[in-house]
Amino acid sequence: MSALIEMVLFAFMILLTIYIARLRSLFAAAMLFGIFSLLSAGMLTLMDAVDVAFTEAAVGAGISTILILGALGLTTSEETRPASRPLLAKLVVIATGLMLAYGVLDMPGYGDPEAPIHQYVAPYYLEASEEELRGFFSAMSAMLEE
Repeated sequence: MSALIEMVLFAFMILLTIYIARLRSLFAAAMLFGIFSLLSAGMLTLMDAVDVAFTEAAVGAGISTILILGALGLTTSEETRPASRPLLAKLVVIATGLMLAYGVLDMPGYGDPEAPIHQYVAPYYLEASEEELRGFFSAMSAMLEE
């Protein structure tokens, strides 16, 4: 059931990103960025990263949205249409996206127990904090509780 919710949230995030990129109303884009941050906070909660989700909700949906709306108060609310469609900018964006996608291929799978982070540092911290967990699901939640 959790995987289904993650897929639905991820689909909403992708659709919202495409919609934001096509908007001309800067006010609507600012508000949708706040909604995107709340969706990503929900996704992080499902991934048991409650501390990161809380930070995303506070900073991404809260402070960032307020700062963007404050900046919009000093400008116009509509984006002007560009005079031309520069090919170089599109090529740079496509090249950057392809390089990022290539870099992701080299990363270990999500939750892979053989990932390098699970081999060296994480076991030490989990063993050292075992008595500190006190019923919490994650070591980070136990540390934040103190």
